[in-house]
Amino acid sequence: MTARAAKTDPGRFFEDFAVGQVIDHATPRTVTEGDRALYGAIYPTRFAIPSSAEFAASVGLVPHPVEELVGFHVAFGKTVPDVSLNAVANLGYAECRFHAPVVPGDTLRTRSEVIGLKQNSNGRTGVVWVRSTATNQRGEVVVDWARWVMVHKRSADAPAPETVVPALADVVRPEDLVVPAGLDLTSYDVAAAGGAHLFDDYEVGERIDHVDGVSLTDAEHMMATRLWQNTAKVHFSTDARPDGRRLVYGGHVISLARALSFNGLANAQLVAAINAGAHVAPAFAGDTVYAWSEVLDKATVDAPGVGALRLRLVATRGRDESMTLRGEDGKHADGVLLDLDHWVFIAR
Repeated sequence: MTARAAKTDPGRFFEDFAVGQVIDHATPRTVTEGDRALYGAIYPTRFAIPSSAEFAASVGLVPHPVEELVGFHVAFGKTVPDVSLNAVANLGYAECRFHAPVVPGDTLRTRSEVIGLKQNSNGRTGVVWVRSTATNQRGEVVVDWARWVMVHKRSADAPAPETVVPALADVVRPEDLVVPAGLDLTSYDVAAAGGAHLFDDYEVGERIDHVDGVSLTDAEHMMATRLWQNTAKVHFSTDARPDGRRLVYGGHVISLARALSFNGLANAQLVAAINAGAHVAPAFAGDTVYAWSEVLDKATVDAPGVGALRLRLVATRGRDESMTLRGEDGKHADGVLLDLDHWVFIAR
């Protein structure tokens, strides 16, 4: 029998994108308690709200939500077959807001709009910017974000599109953060949460070494990308890169770093927004990931007992006790894997 390649989908290449193009991504995904359990098995997370239904109820969150990054990974995974199946690497994020908690039973679906294009000077790849929005079964926005990704061209001879680089905000304004309905941290149980330091104990400019490290393995990061239905070839196939190494999904490093940040930020219970993020260097099996945070800003929000911290979360290959972000040349220091600027909600 003759193979019918026309029935398979090779994914979009750079020349298949156009500014203004809207893509409805396939396969809505229902979140279950199994996702909570697997997330905890893959990442060393210990935050009390997603860990304990009783604790979540005590601060006004019923039903029991999963971690915000579970919703993000599920929603992100929907976009991969249409946006980054032929990616070289995911490059960064901006303007990400978490609008509503995700609870088991929610079904998420995602839509993206292409908002920018720029061919690289080598003529073989280009950068695609998209804005993606995930909604639940009631049509409510759960999370939205912009990201940019480097994608292979199908043909180096294909003409370059007009360059459009979108203007993206440097930071989500504190007044635009969405506090989960019913959240009340006035009777917050510090002992159960596992950390003594609250909103007023943190100062702008201070840095926190989260001390602990996690070594990456191929098995765990490939399990994670399967869990999130992220089908990017570079994460699975040793044929996808010239060096024959599987690239660790950048979101996997985000979740590892967020989990490691518990040691020093245990009461930063909820991720409210991602202002900007850059995957500075690739991560591979065998790397040991450490993390440190810097407090960039503080804000009050309209919710009882709740404050917001703007944090820079930095993941490194190997521990850097000096917590150096950039060298004298202004470039990220050797060993920096992730530079993530985000807001968290924390008890006051």
